[in-house]
This record gives sequence, structure tokens and C-alpha cells, in this order.
Amino acid sequence: MTHVSVLQLSGITKRYEMPAPVWEKVTKQRVSVPSLIALDGIDIDLRRGEILALVGESGSGKSTLAKVLVGSVTPTTGELTYNGEPMPVPRGKDLTRRIQMVFQDPYSSLNPRISVRSLLSELLLLHRIVPRQQVRAECVRLLNLVGLDEDALDAYPSQFSGGQRQRIAIARALAVRPDILIADEPVSALDVSVQATILDLFDSLREELGLTILFIAHNLAVVQHLSQRVAVMYLGRIVEVADTDELFARPQHPYTRSLIASIPRMSGDSVNAAELLEGEPPSPIDVPAGCRFHPRCPVAVDACRSTDPALRTVPAGALSGAHEIACILDDPPPFVGADTAPHEKENR
Repeated sequence: MTHVSVLQLSGITKRYEMPAPVWEKVTKQRVSVPSLIALDGIDIDLRRGEILALVGESGSGKSTLAKVLVGSVTPTTGELTYNGEPMPVPRGKDLTRRIQMVFQDPYSSLNPRISVRSLLSELLLLHRIVPRQQVRAECVRLLNLVGLDEDALDAYPSQFSGGQRQRIAIARALAVRPDILIADEPVSALDVSVQATILDLFDSLREELGLTILFIAHNLAVVQHLSQRVAVMYLGRIVEVADTDELFARPQHPYTRSLIASIPRMSGDSVNAAELLEGEPPSPIDVPAGCRFHPRCPVAVDACRSTDPALRTVPAGALSGAHEIACILDDPPPFVGADTAPHEKENR
């Protein structure tokens, strides 16, 4: 099957220079100030019409990558290519609207002082999406698209529930008719009972509008039934990329195995304790030499402490696409005492 890439990232890095210490300012003696490495060589592509899930622990760089994609943060190095053409810096208004973002907290991302009608109308007029006389009808269409009624037009964000506010935030993102939607943990601030309906909404929008969606989460269970592919991120790097079914059936990287093992289950042991990680991720100011996961990896060997692995392709299942991992071990062994049987998908 041929896949068409709509957005490609090549060698994307983002470093933040730390402020100089006070004593240096007083003595005027310059020393080497470390940098915070938020992103370190990201190579990935988003395919047209797919939902790509980006998962990893807090602090792994997921939100920074999202900001780079929408243009609110400029990468230190690297290139973004949109439909085969390099994206300029700064981006023009037309190119900016092609990639939109849905934020984690729907209440703080909406202006509480303006109505839903004003929120949507301003965007439609600014980007000249429809003629002025069609603005109201387009607002109603957008609300219906996300499962809300026309009555919501004259209401304010405080009058809605968390799930309804997130639907409004999605409608706002869709108002400028983007090609790509970046969803930055859009259900983590919602009640569990509401999360499934929002996930279903993203899936239906992908099918109906042909959207490409990057769905960011820290919980693999959230994306298991939603995405076509999953990219796993750790400390500013992509460490594994595979089709969703392949990743859950045959996780190759030890970090991915730990994330999957931490998913609560309704039968047997609630989690696979033998594969759970201990400790916290290293500081992005002081990234370990070699594989950055080796200080927490229970199957690390001596070579892991000196070799920094790049993504490489490994054999995948017969019905799966490319499976890539950043690990020097050809076949990483299971954790001691771990249950290596594939985790079965549970019906939502």
C-alpha cells in the first residue's frame, strides 16, 4: 500500500540556553552554560488521512514537538516539509492555517469573554473562509460537525461542560479548514466517561474530512483503538514507530514494553509489575551518554552506555508496515519474570 506523506520532519532539534549563574554576572567570567535539549533529531512523517499517536512520559518533548509543528516554536535545526515543499520561517497566513492545534485544557484555551458565535466568526472572516453573509450558517455547520446544536452559538465557555468545551475547541480548529490537526493530550483533562466520545469524534472527523491527525498522549491505552500508527518518544527522541496492531502485539523497545505493561487491565494482575520502570527520566539538561534510556533499562548491556542508537527497521508482521526501533539489541530480551504473551485488545 502506498502512503502519501503530508508533513515530514527531518533532523528536528530544539535547544534552550539556560540562564547564566548569578556569580558569572557579578565576576563577568564566562563559563560554559548547559543547554536544555527538548528535541534531539526527530525524523518522522505524517501520512495523509491517518491518525498518528505520539506517546511518552511527561517531559519527553511531545508538546514541544507539537508547538514546532504549528509554528509557535522555531526549531534550532532541522527541516519541515509540507506536501513536498520546505516550510518557510516565518510561515504565511495560508500555510499557518493548514496546521491547527487542539489543546489539553479546553477551558483555558477558550476566551471566556466572547461567545461561541464570535469565537468562530472571527476566524471565518479573518481567513475569508466564507462570504460574510454565510458566516452564521458556517458556524452552525461547524457546531453540528462536532455534535453540538445551534443553541450553543450565543452561549459562553463557562456555560458548557468539559466535554462540550473541548468540542467547541475542536470546532474552532476546524473553522479554518486545516489539513492537519495536532491534538495535544485533548482528553487528559476530561472525565473518563467523556473521553471515549471525544476519541470517537476525532476518528469520525478523520473519515469525514480526510484529516491527518497527530494525537499526543502519555497513556498508550487511550490511543490503542484510535490510531493507525504509534510513535514512542523518550527524552527528546523517537525510540519506536510501528503500526498500532504491530506495536501492541510485538513491542520491541524496552521502554515501549514498560508503557504497555503499565496499562491497567480488568482481569488478572492489574499491571505487569515485572516490566514496570523504576526511577525518573534523566534531566534533559544532562542527557546520559550512549542510549539515553540505559540508566532505567533492565536489559541494558555495556555497549548501551557508549552507543547512541538511531532508528532502524526491524522485521514486522506480514500485514504491518515498517517497524522501527532505536535499540542496539537485535532482539531485546524480555524483562526478568515478565509475561511475554501479547496483550490482547479490549473492547471499549
